[in-house]
Amino acid sequence: MSIRKTWILAASFVCFSQSVNAQDAAEAAFTNEVIQCAAYYQIASEAIGAMNAPQMQAVGERLKVSALDATTLAEKYRPAAQVVTDIAVEKDKQKAKLGGSTNLGALMGQYKDLCKTVVYEPQKRLDYWAMATM
Repeated sequence: MSIRKTWILAASFVCFSQSVNAQDAAEAAFTNEVIQCAAYYQIASEAIGAMNAPQMQAVGERLKVSALDATTLAEKYRPAAQVVTDIAVEKDKQKAKLGGSTNLGALMGQYKDLCKTVVYEPQKRLDYWAMATM
């Protein structure tokens, strides 16, 4: 094999390797967001359920469904047992941010709109992470 062909082959492997690494990084970042959203939805649904406000029950149920949808989505990228562990860790982090308060305003500000895109338009968010991790 000529030096030129060897160099082209080596360069192709490097480009392929970088492409795979960028894809892995994009999926990892995306999955971390999905985990954050699952935790947020669980916390929010639990908080609304604890309110004992009948007019909010429909909202609480939608949040439970969103938490399940986020968990199911995360399981496409990580093993189910790892997803459960990751969500529990993330819930602890998010609850710590609340500092014992039941006011979800801070979490809502951070996750409400983002999670709609992450969970219900995942390709859009994956595309974002693909560009961000290049």
